Amino acid sequence: MKAVLTAGIVVCLLIASANTEVQAQEPNGVHVLTVEQIEKNIEICTQNLLALGKAIQTYHNENSDYPEWLSDLHHPKYLPDPDVLICPADSGGGKALFSPNIAPKMPVSYGYQFHPEYRERTLVNRTMYGDVVPLVRCRHHANREFACLNLSFGFKVYRSSSAWQYTPKDMYGTAETAIAALEAGIQQQPDNENFLYVYTTLAHLYIEVGREEDVENLIKRFKSVMKPDSIHDHYYLGDMLQMLNRYEEILQVFEKLEKQQPENRNVARKLAEIHEMLGNTELAKEYREKAEPVLALLGKTVPDFSATDLDGKPISLQQYRGKVVLLDFWAVWCGPCIGEMPNVKKVYDTYKDQGFDIIGVSLDTDEAKLRDYLKENDILWRQIFSGEGWQSPLAQQYGINAIPAPWLIDRDGTLITHQARGRNLKRLVAAAVSDKPKNQ
Repeated sequence: MKAVLTAGIVVCLLIASANTEVQAQEPNGVHVLTVEQIEKNIEICTQNLLALGKAIQTYHNENSDYPEWLSDLHHPKYLPDPDVLICPADSGGGKALFSPNIAPKMPVSYGYQFHPEYRERTLVNRTMYGDVVPLVRCRHHANREFACLNLSFGFKVYRSSSAWQYTPKDMYGTAETAIAALEAGIQQQPDNENFLYVYTTLAHLYIEVGREEDVENLIKRFKSVMKPDSIHDHYYLGDMLQMLNRYEEILQVFEKLEKQQPENRNVARKLAEIHEMLGNTELAKEYREKAEPVLALLGKTVPDFSATDLDGKPISLQQYRGKVVLLDFWAVWCGPCIGEMPNVKKVYDTYKDQGFDIIGVSLDTDEAKLRDYLKENDILWRQIFSGEGWQSPLAQQYGINAIPAPWLIDRDGTLITHQARGRNLKRLVAAAVSDKPKNQ
């Protein structure tokens, strides 16, 4: 599925074997914190969030609306101490980890979920979930137990996963409370396409508390409201059927959908998964390759392309023959892409003089935001930008339907991997630049 902003940039916390130290990985380096320091940071951050809640309440009472940005609260009447806007675990000094959350007026560590770009979506979410929806989020404490600290619209602080919608007990406290809230929400909006995924969330909760018969009833209700041609709806139905181990029925559902949409790679992906569960290994392999055409390219020559880069100059893979190339499909709006960028830059700086280069393929639609990001982050390699997002000619040519998608291509043009990320990137590039082209 397409990458979306719910993924976020995760700050890695690796608890040492003695469980007394933690190594905190942030964009500008690595430092070691004790468990006591980490807990103290969480405590201070929690108090910051509560202080922001009081300031937002005061602002709302006076203006009959929420502020556009948290930085609007820096006023003696609302938030006289600007330090409250900085999380103690934020080694960057006040920069939200999601680029759309970066406040325009002053440093703010926190992600505000009611700024102009998010406001409409958040209002819609409140119609289903109520005042437990996050209003302010902090991602600077991510560890094994939780990814975010959240201040809700009810001005309560709770811990949650990055995608709060899929962990309702984080918001509501117990499975029973979550079930009651989601049942009420679905009752009010049974066929709202924004919330059909809630059926699967509720089904998981039913299973957890031993109410399998309610899952059966929920599936019947869902079938009455789902759209017959919607991939998402079929995925939701498949998830619920899987909870009851009804694999043959799932297969029938997606085989029927395949007849309607024979070229849809998401349908093929699900059929590969189903056949794998049923032990149909060959059929699973066949559908995997149909879903991910790149799998058939591994170890083979990547077809050339012809395009123009961001400066209007012609660019093709053939121009880079003899070099190791990272063909990097990414976007400024993609949190995981931005999180990976410091690593990509480091590998580029290390190996650019040894025959390594990068071609960025941006799936952004806003050229100004792309150019600003490239300039602010001193990204020097060439970029291809069409402005068409997922309909970008290169994304279509190579079957890209999720990013980041970093393809590492050998000197002779063969595809080494389509997942050159994280720690593997440096290792793979180091090995590739040490080899000469196979045709020399």
